[in-house]
Amino acid sequence: MSPRTQAPEEAYTAEPFVPSAADLASLREAAAGCRGCPLHQDASQTVFGEGAEDARVMLVGEQPGDQEDRQGKPFVGPAGRLLDRALAEAGIEPGQAYVTNAVKHFKFTLRGKRRIHKAPSLREMTACAPWLEAELDRVEPELVVTLGATAGKALLGSSFRVTQERGTLLEREIHGRPERVVATIHPSAVLRAEDREAVYQGLVADLRVAARALGGE
Repeated sequence: MSPRTQAPEEAYTAEPFVPSAADLASLREAAAGCRGCPLHQDASQTVFGEGAEDARVMLVGEQPGDQEDRQGKPFVGPAGRLLDRALAEAGIEPGQAYVTNAVKHFKFTLRGKRRIHKAPSLREMTACAPWLEAELDRVEPELVVTLGATAGKALLGSSFRVTQERGTLLEREIHGRPERVVATIHPSAVLRAEDREAVYQGLVADLRVAARALGGE
């Protein structure tokens, strides 16, 4: 099958679905019909980012989870509630933040009736990158916070290691534009940890670096 006759999902890029010069509401509407990769086939719906167009900080996670997929909103499950608590403790107001994911559809495997999270591939992250680039272009945040290894790799490249670069204010070029970035773990890592309190306090400490970069502490 030639590229011209490929089904959209076989081309592995969301670019044809991303409208130019659109506001966030128009981007969200367009993303609902995205078929830029096969993940749309099994997910309930596209989960686009949420928050003010003039948000000071953009929080980027990996992909929607089970509850996010069902409700169509990012970070509404247990990890989202934990993130809200950590942000408040670090001194970042929810109204300052725009929250989104590197990949906009839930990727999972079935275990009985349960849908178990499965990490997106590099090809799937690359396919979805035009949506994240469009969000960055519209919001123009003062700071980007990446949550977890997948989000870090999506924005900072495949060599990124969250364990080595977390909790530090980074100056990086992303999609041709300089950005200030703070990397940290995904809040779901706290929920999986044996020493949950210690891991949670590490997340809060990283977010305090972000708060200071925003002039909050």
